[in-house]
Amino acid sequence: SGYGVEERAGPHSPEYRLFFKDAAGRYISPFHDIPIYADAGKNVFNMVVEVPRWTNAKMEISTKEPLNPIKQDVKKGKLRFVANVFPHKGYIWNYGAIPQTWEDPGHKDENTGCCGDNDPIDVCEIGSKVCSRGEVIKVKVLGTLALIDEGETDWKIIAINVEDPEADSYNDIEDVRRMKPGYLEATVDWFRRYKVPDGKPENQFAFNGEFKGKDFALDVIKGTHEHWKALITKKTDGGEINCTNLTVSGSPFCCSQDCAKATVDAAPLCQAANPIPPEVDKWFYYQKN
Repeated sequence: SGYGVEERAGPHSPEYRLFFKDAAGRYISPFHDIPIYADAGKNVFNMVVEVPRWTNAKMEISTKEPLNPIKQDVKKGKLRFVANVFPHKGYIWNYGAIPQTWEDPGHKDENTGCCGDNDPIDVCEIGSKVCSRGEVIKVKVLGTLALIDEGETDWKIIAINVEDPEADSYNDIEDVRRMKPGYLEATVDWFRRYKVPDGKPENQFAFNGEFKGKDFALDVIKGTHEHWKALITKKTDGGEINCTNLTVSGSPFCCSQDCAKATVDAAPLCQAANPIPPEVDKWFYYQKN
């Protein structure tokens, strides 16, 4: 895709950051500078992979830091790993976000009745390839699930890498049901229960946990893109969101490449990865309600 990454500090440490570069090697923000569309005419979107399939580390675009590098989420002072809730091992898709989208916490979604979760829109990519952290892939949107996460709307877009050998066979959510039986049900189960090992209640869904199709999902994405446009041009107050970017014309948050380089240079140098704590491999078993 022409994008590159630069690691700072060691993976599985609180200081770890993964910064992004464009094809010319200039530092950019994956949130703001990578275009939403890889091919607007064909509704092909860019997806920034935060978490490769089968891994547990809760990696995410850091929306509140300059250049929005990927870092590992920290809760109560501890690095966050999602638990293995039987029969699932880590994340069961390549998980990431569509750039230039924002689920506005000040906007009540007409479908769910809940406000946005203050992040770019999430994507579950269901292709056969296990992607790598920081990879930017082109995806075809198939549908969406409306998770209500602690009272916030948190759309989960279901998509497939356009380079997947079977991508041509997938054009809407029903194709997933037909071609990968059980996968959508497993997806609902995963999102319902993944926080239970942390002592949280099961998550809820709009539409009784039913998936909406491709056209609905495209409308949701376009809505979040409009919210991002308002954010990046300061028409909406983004609060703590860091809107530093290098390419968005008309944005008051544009910075120079020197300024971007200084941000990266201030981060610790790349180091070896810390070991993953052994308890991350534990399985949790629950009765299904």
